[in-house]
Amino acid sequence: MSLFRRRPKLPADRRPPLESDERILTWAVVGDSGDTVLVATNRGLWLPDGKRLGWHEIHKAAWSGRELRITPAEVAQTRSGYAVLADGPVVSFLLLAPGDMPDQVRARVTRSVAYTTHHPMPTGGVRIVGRRVSGENGLSWAVRYDAGTPVELPAVAELTDELVSSAQATIAPLD
Repeated sequence: MSLFRRRPKLPADRRPPLESDERILTWAVVGDSGDTVLVATNRGLWLPDGKRLGWHEIHKAAWSGRELRITPAEVAQTRSGYAVLADGPVVSFLLLAPGDMPDQVRARVTRSVAYTTHHPMPTGGVRIVGRRVSGENGLSWAVRYDAGTPVELPAVAELTDELVSSAQATIAPLD
């Protein structure tokens, strides 16, 4: 066994339509048919359906040893300076030869988080997150409410606005 053994290159017919500055980090065959692949790049995770999730768009990723489960973050509402996120439908991928796919996904999703804090509210709570977006300067700001938080109340939105503004001010560059 050679220390320099390299994994085979991704077949050309399976390459996603990469941006000019996007590069493949790793890839893995999904299932045992070999027909579909999952591709991790510096910009995000290309799913077998041809859609790319940016690292900042993945709310959760879990690895069971055989299955990679991705929970995408969906924008429920856009507010001034931030988005309100909710969990999207979980997508699962059976990876019989995962290589370093699970490690890359974990590292890239974790690295995209530049700021996170949780604030309790009178009922429920809110997590505020500032995430790095590959290829862009600055952070993308979002919130995710705890279950049971009355998000439709104007007072909750006002308090959230204040909390996000405060978070943004703590990491803003000094003039």
